[in-house]
Amino acid sequence: MGKGVKAAVIGGVFAVMLGGAGYGAYNIVSAVSGDGGSGSSAAGTARTGPPDAGEVEAAVEGFFAAWEKGEAARAASYTNNAQEAGALLTAYGDDARVGDVEITPGTAAGATVPFTVRATVSYDGKSKALRYRSELTVVRGRTTGRALVDWRPSVVHPDLREGDTLVTEESAQPPIEAVDRDGTVLTKEEYPSLGPVLDTLRRKYGEQAGGSPGVELVIRHTGGSTDAAADTPLLTLAEGRPGRLRTTLSAGVQAAAEKAVRQYAESSVVAVRPSTGEVLAVANHRDDGFNAAFQGQVAPGSTMKIITAAMLIDNGVTSMNEPAPCPPTATWQSQTFKNLPGMEPNEGASLADSFLRSCNTAFIKLVDEEPLDDASLTREAQERFGLGRDDWTTGIPSFDGSVPAVAGPDRAANAIGQGRVQMNPLTMASVTATAITGAFRQPYLVSPDLDGRQPARAKGLPAGTAAQLTQMMRLTATRGTAREAMSGLGGDIGAKTGSAEVDGGATSDSWFTGFRNDVAAAAMAQQGGHGGDAAGPIVAAVLRAGG
Repeated sequence: MGKGVKAAVIGGVFAVMLGGAGYGAYNIVSAVSGDGGSGSSAAGTARTGPPDAGEVEAAVEGFFAAWEKGEAARAASYTNNAQEAGALLTAYGDDARVGDVEITPGTAAGATVPFTVRATVSYDGKSKALRYRSELTVVRGRTTGRALVDWRPSVVHPDLREGDTLVTEESAQPPIEAVDRDGTVLTKEEYPSLGPVLDTLRRKYGEQAGGSPGVELVIRHTGGSTDAAADTPLLTLAEGRPGRLRTTLSAGVQAAAEKAVRQYAESSVVAVRPSTGEVLAVANHRDDGFNAAFQGQVAPGSTMKIITAAMLIDNGVTSMNEPAPCPPTATWQSQTFKNLPGMEPNEGASLADSFLRSCNTAFIKLVDEEPLDDASLTREAQERFGLGRDDWTTGIPSFDGSVPAVAGPDRAANAIGQGRVQMNPLTMASVTATAITGAFRQPYLVSPDLDGRQPARAKGLPAGTAAQLTQMMRLTATRGTAREAMSGLGGDIGAKTGSAEVDGGATSDSWFTGFRNDVAAAAMAQQGGHGGDAAGPIVAAVLRAGG
């Protein structure tokens, strides 16, 4: 083995001198598309089945020894994707300027081996120690039968994903010290899900914030274009001077949001101040680092009924105290729609009744009324709620929803937040804010005054429509489907639940949006079930902190 690889075979089992407890877990697959290395099995006939302990040891020993010596091509030959492995391992030494590499394996769990890397990063006379942990898995090559390292970028560093690379250089942007609305410093250590947001703020506002750049080892994400994710700093060799950047966030609300989403996998939440459009919190609980709270594009389920109800009222189809019967089924152009199991039909229901119980069939039957057409819901979303025009300027990348004009069954499905409607927690928090104030105020995370951005504009809602939507949301929070999630919250409260059926998902996505006084919030949890099951508790926790 190379100078840093410390391993032994004891009783036929691959053993190591450094324990591997506490390492992060990564997806492990044994199926590979081909072999990246050269050569064949020792016997000349390709072996089959999982690699045994001796083969795992040999593959790991060869890979680590070559990596330590900076022999990228040779190290790559021990993997099942020599081309991609070679490119990243070459960049590791040449672009990231990582040297003096010492790798210590941990205790193998079958064919998976955790390990610790100790190295030195050097740039322009400056050096700094680098230490991190990762893991790899050894698989059987399909064509050669060799035991090979199953290649993925996270082998080189646990934070690397497909298309990423490592670079050490003078920072493209000066560092920032992001602060909340009251001057509290916001760090990714204190608020982990803000990490990608803070990196994006640095890339966009580093110069305006007035700092000076330092020298860093960073992960450069896919593409390298202005649309690619911001660099993720890993190690600072020379400190830059951070510039101070004030955001609209509230540290207290953000902390509550972070804690709430940690309870539910693949969940996201946004809170805004309806009177101003300021974003108070944005949090995600995801393994991929994607800001689904701002950039997600998924069906919002019955939370969409806020916009649909506004369309019905604005077009004179019905009002909160006028009829909106709730039959067991509703058929639209040969497609039959049903309500959630257990919902009792109510042919004498008003719009408020059907809204607070989230009756699908009531809304399906009403969207066929005159003067509505295929584009009515689209116009309502765009002109009243400011959605779906691709013109929001929040300060970081965001998606402002999509409500396309469609015919056929999708027109009916759109009305209940299925079909081709796409939203995220940011857009649905804004919908609630518009509904209760009557005014569309585009959400923003950094003041437009900093860089002269022009916020999107929309005409908002008539006062009577806003008053009815607000009251129906109040009833939903106190007597309807949101009652359990919103129980215990004081002040002026309202909400709307939603569950979105997603193709291929065994369980529906959980959606919930609500308000308390001058705070509106929306959350989504993929495969979280009904709206009150997962998204509801998240929103309630955020409203409790901010309202």
